[in-house]
Amino acid sequence: MTDLTERLDRLLPQTQCGQCGFAGCRPYAEAMARGEAGIDRCPPGGDAGARALARVLGVAAKPYDRERGVHKPPQVALIVEADCIGCTKCIQACPVDAIIGGSKHMHTVIEPLCTGCELCVPACPVDCIELVAVP
Repeated sequence: MTDLTERLDRLLPQTQCGQCGFAGCRPYAEAMARGEAGIDRCPPGGDAGARALARVLGVAAKPYDRERGVHKPPQVALIVEADCIGCTKCIQACPVDAIIGGSKHMHTVIEPLCTGCELCVPACPVDCIELVAVP
């Protein structure tokens, strides 16, 4: 089952956003490999991702579940540094450690690490985080 989990995990977008109902892409892949989760739970992967997962599992393809969220083009977080108060709530919310900064100091996003999961946005008390399309 480890091989199957690896194959499924590689197909997932690695956003670690939790929209699938699991704590990240790997737990979702493990659940699919065990037959405990369907292929339609990943909005970031969209319909194409659901089809790819179906091929690997040998099940009928179906579109992703729109009730879990909207499929969006790749994006990254951007902190409006002039507005950042250094509260560290965004750092705590980031599942991939893509935000750096110290308490009471400005924070910034390491763009190549950011998955665009959006989990930092609601964590920010001053609304200084924007999501921008990946060029």
